Amino acid sequence: MRVIFLQDVPRVGKKYDVKEVNGGYALNFLFPRKLAEMATIKAIAELEKRKNEIVIEREVQESLLMKNLEEIKNKVVTMEGKANEQGHLFQAIHAREIVEAMHKEHHAEIGEELLILEKPIKKVGEFEIPIKVKNKKSSFKLMVKAI
Repeated sequence: MRVIFLQDVPRVGKKYDVKEVNGGYALNFLFPRKLAEMATIKAIAELEKRKNEIVIEREVQESLLMKNLEEIKNKVVTMEGKANEQGHLFQAIHAREIVEAMHKEHHAEIGEELLILEKPIKKVGEFEIPIKVKNKKSSFKLMVKAI
């Protein structure tokens, strides 16, 4: 039975894949859990339309971000965290938290995957956070202060 996956299913298929699976598996597992739908001609046409919309939306978001890279370069994001006397944070700062702080302070939308962080930030201080979009690079400053 041919199905269209609506979500990622480990070791079986990824979202929007069209694959042939066992009929019992589809009827008893995939369909009741809304992980997949039957691959009819109409459903495949809608899938292609949805994929095109996603590609266009992603391109628009990337182009907006490319325009805003220079604006982001001058930004400073300030975050606070509990730290000991040596300046080591009790809780590390991850990319997700940096993206949220950037959005909160400067209303700039950046995807987590665009930040180039080798490891989470665990110290108080000033850090240069690089951003890479396709072949363009930029960065902004992150100030981490102790509470």
